[in-house]
Amino acid sequence: MKPDEYAEYDATGLAELIRSGLVSVAEVHDVARTAIETVDETLNAVVAGPWATPLDYDGRGGFVGVPFGLKDFAIHAAGVPTRFGSRLAGAGVAFSHDTELMKRFRAAGLATVALTTTPEFAFNGNTEPVTQGSTRNPWDTSRSAGGSSGGSAALVAARALPLAHATDGGGSIRIPASANGLVGLKPSRGRVPVGPDSSEPLSGLGSEFGLTRSVRDCAALLDAVSGPAPGDKYVIRDPARPYVDELGRDPGSLRIAIHTESWSGGPVDHEVAAAVAAVGAALEGLGHDVRPDSPVFDWDQFVDANLPVWSVSLAEGIDALAAAVGTTPGPDNLEATTLSSAEYGRRVTATQLGGALAVFNQVSRSVGTFFTDYDLLLTPTLSQPPQPLGELDSDDASLTPLQWVHKLFGVCSFTPLFNATGGPAISLPLGVTRSGLPIGVQLAAPMCDEGTLIAVASQLEKAMPWAHRMPEVNAGGH
Repeated sequence: MKPDEYAEYDATGLAELIRSGLVSVAEVHDVARTAIETVDETLNAVVAGPWATPLDYDGRGGFVGVPFGLKDFAIHAAGVPTRFGSRLAGAGVAFSHDTELMKRFRAAGLATVALTTTPEFAFNGNTEPVTQGSTRNPWDTSRSAGGSSGGSAALVAARALPLAHATDGGGSIRIPASANGLVGLKPSRGRVPVGPDSSEPLSGLGSEFGLTRSVRDCAALLDAVSGPAPGDKYVIRDPARPYVDELGRDPGSLRIAIHTESWSGGPVDHEVAAAVAAVGAALEGLGHDVRPDSPVFDWDQFVDANLPVWSVSLAEGIDALAAAVGTTPGPDNLEATTLSSAEYGRRVTATQLGGALAVFNQVSRSVGTFFTDYDLLLTPTLSQPPQPLGELDSDDASLTPLQWVHKLFGVCSFTPLFNATGGPAISLPLGVTRSGLPIGVQLAAPMCDEGTLIAVASQLEKAMPWAHRMPEVNAGGH
């Protein structure tokens, strides 16, 4: 198998080739290592790897032998050091056990070959940590790959990996999906297990899943890893059918709200708004009822509520890591906004944290009521095309924790709402700027309704295909 051939296949296609015997796992991994090394010279998206031998996996899994990357945050594989994107971790902390999701990735047949970059403690909308430097966007290397799953996104977009792990606490799957022209699903809270080391990351805001190039890979991966684990705090409703059975299914005529004005009040790029309008027109052409509408909530109150939740989580994580490595957190090993936010988090009272969660409850009730009138909500994923590198500087000591959170959420104002509600949302690469940059369009659904998202995403993938698009930096040498 040659690099240009490897680059043409999504994960489902590669697995079919391997099962058929047309290519061997060894061949695929040889070309994957070459592909990763080739693009990473430009993209700077790899923390560790590509390894000569992938981590162990189940040869009976549906994705048997497919090369895979792990984000260097949240998930961990036994014996593999995790660095959290931070100088504080030094050479990294190796856990003695897999997380539940790691077990399921192995059982799915995914062969992990590398760790991918993340901003420090995943607390940024780009991926430019001090410890690693900037991860660059394969469509335009002067621009950000997004965050916090920017390394995974850059490698998948550049065709060096067919899919990769990602996390999402405020948009960190969907933001880099939009910036890199990928499919990025944030599942419903409780759909994909986050244990055993955590029960509710970010007080319920955080989730884990992956980034893919095709809707069919997204559906198959969700089938492979979803479902409760022993001891999970919540067990949610099972899907009506396997997610792969949603591919090509006619969902009927759905009620879809469309909204293109930023909830933050900030500007939305005219090309982004036009891309969303074009998707709305395509959905009408598919027989759906599309009309302007939006949930109503207080944006400033919502963002202010995120500050104590994020800061408390940062403080907990930093203190645990510092104890594990025997280091004192400070300006020599933490970025300025990370350090100040953690210090703020240590001062948050139980009453303040409870008040923030009460705001999220109010917002969730409002959005839940909105979805009694609509099946889906269509918005931009990001207000702007991929940002130039350096615009979200997490080492800017001039910013207070509150200013930093408002700056972050102003950039990604369409994504964090669904971390608070817990409902599923997906970014699809349905638009392109005149200069060739990808534009992501977000669809959100009521709690537990990933099936409808995948069915409609499948419709749009057929009506407005994107698989033929190739970034400037790519493993196939095109």
